[in-house]
Amino acid sequence: MRSRYTAYATGAVDYLLATQVEQDREAVESWAREARFTRLEVLDTGAGGSGDDQGVVEFAATWETRSQTHVHRERSTFERRQGRWIYVAGETPKAAPLRRESPRVGRNEPCPCGSGRKFKKCCGA
Repeated sequence: MRSRYTAYATGAVDYLLATQVEQDREAVESWAREARFTRLEVLDTGAGGSGDDQGVVEFAATWETRSQTHVHRERSTFERRQGRWIYVAGETPKAAPLRRESPRVGRNEPCPCGSGRKFKKCCGA
């Protein structure tokens, strides 16, 4: 994963094409040319050791285009083929469900905004 990120950052398109199953050369060249890669954070790994033929890496890559910062988070699958790790597929991990920290306000309870009205007649309407 780190070597592919470095290849994007340095514009090593031939390396990127050699380490991925299917790739559009023009798209890779365009993206590598337009983006300025600023950070790679490896979030999780699974398998991918010296005795494995498959591995998974979850990462967050940060880059800039036209003064805008972007972050791409992906869980990538790699396979070892003829002694070389090849990027096979990636998916965007789903965000964790949002958990409410405070208890839910009942319809007939006073509104938390402080108006003195019932929640159902104020902010809950």
